Amino acid sequence: MPDIQSPIAFLRSQFFSIPPYPTKKYTSQIIIVTGSNAGLGLEASRHFVRLDAAKVILAVRNLEKGEAAKKSIEESTGRTGVVEVWQLDLAHYESVKDFAKRAQGLERLDILVENAGIVTFNYSMMEDNESTITTNVVSPILHSLLLLPKLRETGAKFNTLPRLVFVTSFVHWMTQFPEREEEKIFEALADEKKARMDDRYNLSKLLEMYGIQEIAEQVTASKKGKIVVNHSNPGWVITEVMREWTGLKLLIFKIARTIFARSTEVGSRTTVNAAEGGEETHGQFLDDCTIGERSPLLQDQAVQKRVWSELSEKLEKIQPGILQNL
Repeated sequence: MPDIQSPIAFLRSQFFSIPPYPTKKYTSQIIIVTGSNAGLGLEASRHFVRLDAAKVILAVRNLEKGEAAKKSIEESTGRTGVVEVWQLDLAHYESVKDFAKRAQGLERLDILVENAGIVTFNYSMMEDNESTITTNVVSPILHSLLLLPKLRETGAKFNTLPRLVFVTSFVHWMTQFPEREEEKIFEALADEKKARMDDRYNLSKLLEMYGIQEIAEQVTASKKGKIVVNHSNPGWVITEVMREWTGLKLLIFKIARTIFARSTEVGSRTTVNAAEGGEETHGQFLDDCTIGERSPLLQDQAVQKRVWSELSEKLEKIQPGILQNL
């Protein structure tokens, strides 16, 4: 696995482990992919359209860029009338709630891919958190919980197995998460004086993964209807997430990326693979399209419960009663 303590394993994954090209059909299915105007989300959506999905909804912040992505998919697949572009801004809770409300009107929802996220080294507040925490942690979990009833409804109505897929990362191994020693974790993360922005993306992925594991556990315990909840690591992929970097740092990064990173299309195969995962993938971290190894911190149940307790409190303030969807 791509552990920073195991560079040989990382290189093996990047150079010699090629995710399989997706071939499974998604006929009749409706799929939502967040953050799909570019990068992994765009390429995963392109695969879903190519593989006969009935409707693929690009959930994007910028509608103009979303329309450009739609055109690109239609031109490359030859399929029109399949892609729709809906606005979703994970930096704002009302946008998340508005999107979920609109999605309740869909005939069905078979697959929800929570892919959107940001990388920033600049501190700013969005809603009640530093922007990375709102966009990469709170809002994706909020969005998924709001749409859980629709996924269950689809499974019951069409006798199918819906999937809730999150795009996570091997970088959860790269944080020591010292904020876990604070009395209030999320309050500490919102404190500009304490913010370790060079590690914030890595930490945001770890926090999101704690939330995913809790969702999976509680979906299993609730017995309200089967849904596969999993999350996948695309590896190091050529995207524009480091757009804030400039000068020599950016040049070095681009050279390293050219040598080591996977193409965006190849990385997106891991997302599509997770979307076809069976019950054996429920609650699992998928690495190179197989069940992967989690960091020791991610396996720490006590820390996970603390994070979930604070996150649950936030979610209930944003949307009272939302935890009843689990």
